[in-house]
Amino acid sequence: MIIEEQQRPRYFLAATLLLITLWTTCAAGSRMVYNFENNLPAFRFEPDALALFDAFLNPAALFAGLSFALPLIVILLAHELGHYFACLYYQLDSTLPYFLPVPTFIGTFGAFIRIRSIIYSRTVLFDVGIAGPLAGMVVLLPFLFFGVWMSHVSPAAVEGDLVFGTPLIIRFFEAFFFPGIPADSIYLHPMARAAWVGVFATALNLLPIGQLDGGHIVYSLAGKWSKQISLVAIATLVPLGYFYPPWWGWAVALYFLGRRHPQIYDESPLNGQRRGFAALAALIFLVCFMIAPLRY
Repeated sequence: MIIEEQQRPRYFLAATLLLITLWTTCAAGSRMVYNFENNLPAFRFEPDALALFDAFLNPAALFAGLSFALPLIVILLAHELGHYFACLYYQLDSTLPYFLPVPTFIGTFGAFIRIRSIIYSRTVLFDVGIAGPLAGMVVLLPFLFFGVWMSHVSPAAVEGDLVFGTPLIIRFFEAFFFPGIPADSIYLHPMARAAWVGVFATALNLLPIGQLDGGHIVYSLAGKWSKQISLVAIATLVPLGYFYPPWWGWAVALYFLGRRHPQIYDESPLNGQRRGFAALAALIFLVCFMIAPLRY
């Protein structure tokens, strides 16, 4: 039997992308911190879109953005390391976690790993798929707790060019620290805003579609029926697009690029414990998902 040699980890590339992402997220975070401390709207296109370029002129301002950037990077890294260490446990060939730095209002499009090995078993696929969301949530919760604790009540929370939605998990902490206060009146601290991004990323990854984490979990449970479940999930995004137009883009991208799933050869069903974790993943999805994550 010929065994393909695993590719060597590309540490330099992973480290470079991580450092660039730290820079872009600090630039975005510095504006969030400034707006939060001065009770200004969380994001305004005209002044805040230039935050990345302001960092060229005033690099010291980047340090102010660490309260957003570090929690965000740690949350996203924990998610991908969950997948990565599950791959190591099952001796699967995968890349290191790679970040995607972009000059947006949060500074990144997230992170990813690529699995190069064939996954033969439902059990292995399930464990690799669910490891990321679980690890990400464990790390996310403390940042969310302290981030909401440091937030304050302000009418500026609903002003500006972007207004962030409130998923159930964040609303739970808001109700704990600010009982009786409407969600739209609570101005989230930049640390809580980083947790918000992690919550949104978790919900996206747990959509029960093809190559997403949720798709892996559903395939492990339902086998060939997962194709029909993916189509239903994609179709559901279409009416949701009337509340949040980017869902239409996600529906198109996932229909053409994300539905295909690798064949599993060992069809042995999951045990009861893993089915329990699948139910937990469904609960996490429900408390993290937002019909309209952003309002313009």
